[in-house]
Amino acid sequence: MPLKSLKLSWLLLLFLLIMMLSACGKVGEPAAPADTNAPPQLTETPEDNPEPEPAAPAYTAPLTGLPLEEPLTRRPLAIMINNAPAARPQSGLIDADVVYEVLAEGGVTRLVSIFHSQADNAKIGPIRSIRPYMIDLGESYHGVLVHAGASNEAFAILQRQHKEDLDEITNAGAYFWRDKSRKAPHNLYSNVEKLLEGAAKRGYATEDTAVPGYLFYKENEQPDSLETATHVEIKFQLDSYRVSYEYDASSGLYKRFMNGEPHKDLETGDPVTAANVVVMGADHRVLDDVGRLEVGLQLGGDAILFQQGKVIRASWIRKEGDIIRFIQDNAEIPMVPGQTIIHVVPNTPSFDSHVKAE
Repeated sequence: MPLKSLKLSWLLLLFLLIMMLSACGKVGEPAAPADTNAPPQLTETPEDNPEPEPAAPAYTAPLTGLPLEEPLTRRPLAIMINNAPAARPQSGLIDADVVYEVLAEGGVTRLVSIFHSQADNAKIGPIRSIRPYMIDLGESYHGVLVHAGASNEAFAILQRQHKEDLDEITNAGAYFWRDKSRKAPHNLYSNVEKLLEGAAKRGYATEDTAVPGYLFYKENEQPDSLETATHVEIKFQLDSYRVSYEYDASSGLYKRFMNGEPHKDLETGDPVTAANVVVMGADHRVLDDVGRLEVGLQLGGDAILFQQGKVIRASWIRKEGDIIRFIQDNAEIPMVPGQTIIHVVPNTPSFDSHVKAE
């Protein structure tokens, strides 16, 4: 091969080798440095997107604080329910928004039960007679008074002051019925639907959008107290009317017992429970030989609230035209949403002598 041709071949081979090495170098080159001016890429964490808080219900019941699907406009009923041993177990107490247990004569107690947000057709009773202070309690909630008979003084108040009441004996017998499985007088019953029908028939208002309500704890709030108790015992006068409650932490409710036996609903067998158990002291004065009472529900006094296993020592107050409220350090104590049972005990021999908590 001529020398000139050999040189050209070597130059061509060298050129090809250089091209191959150059291509291999590009494959192994390090990546270009990151642009330090580019915005940082954020990684989302659960904290960056917290769960949305549950929306507050559009409507709530003013006496229980429980959610409603629509505004509550109907008028409450204040029903006098028998609590004699022969009347237990009662029907419908589990559907009352608020229940007051108060003394009648002879050491027996009666249940002034405020029905507002539940129990359209549920059987309620046995229904019994009314006293002046029971009139006062029922009317404080704007309730139509429901009873069977009255003490002489209460009957005079109903007649003279033209109270809006439904009395099975005098003006509304068609809206009650007798249960033949029980002996009179412990067998008188009705329901919300029939009683509202009776109220309308007598010309009473059956709607009320101004029913006074309670203040309630908000979600995640709880009673502010270091004192706790899971067992509560309340004594009025007679041993046969000994009331107690056991706190169930799983439900947040207090289960009610009468003389050590579970207090249950006759119709469903469900236990009577309360989200709030309240004991308040009031002056009691005997009026006659029968033992009828005057109970002071205006001047205020001592009270204890049991809520979510805690004990809140407080006072009760009453303003004209309002319900009884419970305060501590001049501020109203909120209620736990749910049913409230309030026990009005005598101030003698002392308020504390009627309550035991542990």
